[in-house]
Amino acid sequence: MGCCTGRCSLICLCALQLLSALERQIFDFLGFQWAPILGNFLHIIVVILGLFGTIQYRPRYIVVYTVWTALWVTWNVFIICFYLEVGGLSKDTDLMTFNISVHRSWWREHGPGCVRRVLPPSAHGMMDDYTYVSVTGCIVDFQYLEVIHSAVQILLSLVGFVYACYVISIFMEEEDTCRNK
Repeated sequence: MGCCTGRCSLICLCALQLLSALERQIFDFLGFQWAPILGNFLHIIVVILGLFGTIQYRPRYIVVYTVWTALWVTWNVFIICFYLEVGGLSKDTDLMTFNISVHRSWWREHGPGCVRRVLPPSAHGMMDDYTYVSVTGCIVDFQYLEVIHSAVQILLSLVGFVYACYVISIFMEEEDTCRNK
């Protein structure tokens, strides 16, 4: 057996995608970002399905994983455009929370090097308004951290797509060889 087959590589890549998605899920939960939470949840389920298909030699499950990776890349490109405010999108809208709350990315107030200060509300302001939080000294702005997260997801998905296509072709080849015997 070779040092690392395509199947072995896809298993490792799926495990890495799971770890990355779980890390992202945790921070999206902390920021009450409901749209990304839902997307991450679906991603975790499909990556587990792809992992299962790879381990159990089920090419149909890997096909589902392959189709999902294309959708996942599209979603992450949207997230990058959202946080970089491309095409009329604005990171200050409540789009990621389904307009349910005024929460924003957890990284907005808790990024590396950020100093968070709660300012007293103005006389006409509401107590629940998050505009009273002052954040200074961030090493990396929150939108760039979100973009980095999405870029990592895109990279893992593109590599996963290539390996999944390769593993599907290998499985189908083996299946055809077994049928011809």
